[in-house]
Amino acid sequence: MQLEIALDGTAVVLLGGRDTARQAVLRYRRAGADLAHFESPAAFRAAGELPARPGLIAVVRSSEAENDGEWAPVLEHYRSARVPIVQEPPAGRRGHVTLVGGGPGSRGLLTVDAVESLRDADVVLFDRLAPWRELERLTTAELVDVGKLPGHHKVPQEEINRLLVDYAQTGGGGRGLNVVRLKGGDPFVFGRGAEEMAACASAGVPVRMISGISSSIAVPAAAGIPVTHRDKSHCFTVVSGHAPLSSQEHDHLAGLGAAGGTLVVLMGIANLPHLAAGLRRAGLPLSTPLAVVERGHQPGQRTTVTSLARAEADTSGCGNPAVIVIGDVVRLASALGEDVGGRGLRELADALADG
Repeated sequence: MQLEIALDGTAVVLLGGRDTARQAVLRYRRAGADLAHFESPAAFRAAGELPARPGLIAVVRSSEAENDGEWAPVLEHYRSARVPIVQEPPAGRRGHVTLVGGGPGSRGLLTVDAVESLRDADVVLFDRLAPWRELERLTTAELVDVGKLPGHHKVPQEEINRLLVDYAQTGGGGRGLNVVRLKGGDPFVFGRGAEEMAACASAGVPVRMISGISSSIAVPAAAGIPVTHRDKSHCFTVVSGHAPLSSQEHDHLAGLGAAGGTLVVLMGIANLPHLAAGLRRAGLPLSTPLAVVERGHQPGQRTTVTSLARAEADTSGCGNPAVIVIGDVVRLASALGEDVGGRGLRELADALADG
């Protein structure tokens, strides 16, 4: 059961220690509640006049169940008065970093662990490919934009590494903070997550990783393109397209594609002409289908389908963020029954057949 309650001006009594309840306090205040926070049963008993019947009682239990029994008489008093009681999770532990994969940018593709880590964070360092527009609804944490744009790193990677360590070690008045590093896709798929984890480990900062849904799979799926298919492709290769590939790399990829494999290219729009020309020189058939899926799982999603022969001409208007898919599985995009790239399905089928 999920209930939504408007808390503007509602008297809420919050029971829990100062540190374990620190994020719950922010959540209720942001929701507009008239909040009375008591850190201990003794503080509650010593308080003066309290709301005779508050609208809500919120209890933050520490992970060690500390003092839970001492609150029992207070809770029983309000329970007998039929005041709703909710359990709030304790704040995330201080001095800790969590690398979180945010998927391709849609809130719906965040994992449960990702949502919980954001809820419990004191500070979030986020990328522009993560679902950053949703953050104010998902967390009360301080938000720090360290996003990268093609050809421009707003915050250098070395500085991001330093910030993670500094926030975890000295933030929060020297007690350290619970830090979340929110990244697009999966932190370990071209996300430099391993570098950030190593920087934290080297500084003695506890760090864990929450996997995210990689855009290499999710974005093609948003266009109805499976990266594997029993009848068309038994493997797929994910390639970083942020830098031009060598002739040896083109030869290797062309061989995989010719054998029926699917090629998925991330961050490759700027180098698409170089990629397509290299694959043609390496012998990949000109009729090989190619798709560019822009803004997958986000507003304005668009799919452009063409062939390797016409890749440069037909995708010249495409922009980031985008995922490029090359292989026979692209033909399945038309199963969605919609126009793709502004061309009708019959015209699209004819174009692919002609190469």
